[in-house]
Amino acid sequence: MESKADLKDIAKLFLKLGIIGFGGPAAHIAMMQDEVVTKRKWLTEQHFLDLIGATNLIPGPNSTEMAIHIGHEKGGWKGLIIAGLCFILPAVFITGIFAYLYKQYGQVPEVQPFIYGIKPAIIAIILGAIFPLAKKSLKSTELIVIGLLVLLGSLFSINEIYLMFGAGFMALMLAYVRNNKQNNINSFLPLTFFQITNTTILSATNANLFWIFLKIGAILYGSGYVLFAFLDTELVSTGLLTRQQLIDAIAVGQFTPGPVFSSVTFIGYQINGLTGAIVSTIAIFLPSFVFVALLNPIVKKMRNSKLFSAFLDAVNVASVAIIVAVCFEMGKDTITDWRTILIAVLSISIAFGYKKLNSAFVVLGGSLIGYLLTLI
Repeated sequence: MESKADLKDIAKLFLKLGIIGFGGPAAHIAMMQDEVVTKRKWLTEQHFLDLIGATNLIPGPNSTEMAIHIGHEKGGWKGLIIAGLCFILPAVFITGIFAYLYKQYGQVPEVQPFIYGIKPAIIAIILGAIFPLAKKSLKSTELIVIGLLVLLGSLFSINEIYLMFGAGFMALMLAYVRNNKQNNINSFLPLTFFQITNTTILSATNANLFWIFLKIGAILYGSGYVLFAFLDTELVSTGLLTRQQLIDAIAVGQFTPGPVFSSVTFIGYQINGLTGAIVSTIAIFLPSFVFVALLNPIVKKMRNSKLFSAFLDAVNVASVAIIVAVCFEMGKDTITDWRTILIAVLSISIAFGYKKLNSAFVVLGGSLIGYLLTLI
């Protein structure tokens, strides 16, 4: 039924999606479904849904991994690489241009009023994006309690990696006690490999950047927005990046098409110029290619495990809690006067009232209002 596709067709499709793919992972996956299932009939509806399930079981950016999965299904190893690169590169290229301009003009007073209005708008966008995720993830009282504990831990600056895996293993133990079974427990042992300790970064070398982003790419579950919680810990707390630069990086990630992870290109450029941007980009996306290639055969076994499902449910709840904590910290830094309060309230109203509106318009609106209000 599902024959192989021409590599040129795979390249054209994912290059197109990489250029027009505004709106975040959910929007990207909806576009892919329309192109791959409805228009081209490359995959059946069920097969496409199975791939979505697979992306939720492995770390990394969901929409990027969907592109890599589809490329692999339709074109083997070559298709995997072509689909992934074609989807990622347009965003990376555009973000790189923004990174250069920001480095040159970001601190110039004429640009500041626009950036001033973007910050509260970004918080609204993130809250709008995680609200449905929160509703979906809080399935039980047990998960609500885990979420509150993670939120508290995050506000007290406990490392996000420990919080996410701690939540997962807490749910795992509860599910194990409840089911009183041991036959599936072995499927979790590889996960302990990713409990990597947080190291103190001594200097902003490319080797350090590569390690930081490779580590994040290898363990990041949940929404792409969780990335910014990790970056806050790894870069802002260690002084490699200011919180303002992080917020501006999120803005650029929203303002450009393709995966949110392209914000890492912007961050790498701010820290170590062009080589920093290239090294950071390769490191953050590399694990996605490896995971899709290696873990595909065992995905069904993982999905059928009750224990693994409990683990993932808790990780998703922890992801939401960490994002809420990051929004709170960002709010303290950015919503400081009546202008930023007004922009935040308007942006939140739009983000929740007009859910189908592209997030780029909210960023643009916040920027414009910020500029106009500074004229008053």
